[in-house]
Amino acid sequence: MAKPENNSLFNPEILIELANTKMPFGKYQGWLLCNLPEPYLLWFYKKGFPPGKLGLLLATLYEIKLNGLEYLLKPLIKK
Repeated sequence: MAKPENNSLFNPEILIELANTKMPFGKYQGWLLCNLPEPYLLWFYKKGFPPGKLGLLLATLYEIKLNGLEYLLKPLIKK
């Protein structure tokens, strides 16, 4: 059986970034991304996520919240 490659699509560092990066603009400017409400993420899902790293983070967070996995982020928040 083949071992999974190290360059898999999932990067666990993204979870740490989601738990500690603040929203840079908009209604929820200054909020930690992991604390953004699901309806706001749904709005981005329908309208399109912003380009670049922020878009990747928001799209990942949308999937995490959609699947009820946000509890994975809480222990990663730096005090």
